[in-house]
Amino acid sequence: MIKRVLVTGGAGFIGSHLVDLLLARGHEVTVLDTLLPQVHADGESDQNGWPTYLDPRAKRIKGDVLDEGVFEESLRGVTHLVHLAASVGVGQSMTNIVDYTRNNVMTAAVMLETLSRRPHTVGRIVVASSMSIYGEGAYLAPSTRRVVAPPPRSHEQLAARRWELSEDGEELTPIATTEEKPLRPASIYAINKRDHEEMFLAVGQALQVPTVALRLFNAYGSRQALSNPYTGVAAIFISRLLNDQPPLVFEDGRQKRDFVHVGDVANAFVTVLESELAVWDVFNVGSGSPISIAEMASTLARMLDKSIAPEYLSKYRVGDVRHCFADISKIERTFGVRPQRSFDEGMQELISWVSEAKAPVDRSRASLAELEKQRLLV
Repeated sequence: MIKRVLVTGGAGFIGSHLVDLLLARGHEVTVLDTLLPQVHADGESDQNGWPTYLDPRAKRIKGDVLDEGVFEESLRGVTHLVHLAASVGVGQSMTNIVDYTRNNVMTAAVMLETLSRRPHTVGRIVVASSMSIYGEGAYLAPSTRRVVAPPPRSHEQLAARRWELSEDGEELTPIATTEEKPLRPASIYAINKRDHEEMFLAVGQALQVPTVALRLFNAYGSRQALSNPYTGVAAIFISRLLNDQPPLVFEDGRQKRDFVHVGDVANAFVTVLESELAVWDVFNVGSGSPISIAEMASTLARMLDKSIAPEYLSKYRVGDVRHCFADISKIERTFGVRPQRSFDEGMQELISWVSEAKAPVDRSRASLAELEKQRLLV
């Protein structure tokens, strides 16, 4: 059965890949996007500001959900809603607190109040959440084999450049993070994401509209914003390597993350949208395979045939965590979703795209200066 899907933020990195897949599967798609400069300023766009990669078959509405009547008008005939629109990035959120909270939390409030007060045909909602809401990932205390959800590292520890987490003098071992881990958001962006995830689940349950929040880990792939130094670390590293510049790495580079290709993220959204399961729940979306930032930088240099070592800054960006990678067994059990692309395959796709994309503006040093000015770099 053909679904009529509204995708907020559908012109962005993840949204446009989702639009492509929805259209390929025969669904009707409307994109609602405000075309934030943070995402679109340096990309190729048409005369109306829409990115040239966006499939022309998708209906387009340029507008801000916070503007009177925009969201309500966009809902006409919609059967399935995907909410991706957001201001993204941990670092920027700590200096642009009002903007982030308005764009990420108040937008959710407007959408949910519209769904609560106005007639509509929405029968299923999927909202993008983030791994950042966990704060630190899950850990194991080696001596007792007890699973630990530690608090953020103290300023004293970070100032001493002791990067790893410990408990009672014992260094903790990072393990895959499940959806049951207590949430300890460590940035404004993470707090925003936690709030809007819980808002959607609560109102969806009240309205009896099945609602799923997908906690996305580090998505990467073509169409990432190459000139935003706060997001898309893989794309930024590739851009610097192609320009014979070393990747800039915080701390010591041993921090572990979970990088998942945008095609696998889009597939998770579509699978959940097309499901008939009546659920109100959260699910991790990741690769299930952790890799350190240093390992990623070395792998990218090898793939690009560049003998350029990373530059280790030995500095901590406020809001970052040490280790966090996904346990993806829950979404596989419930919806049968598993990633299809290996890390090397996904990175080769990203490298090919970055190599052909418009030359990015390297703002890495400027972003470091701004973070230091705001006392957000230790």
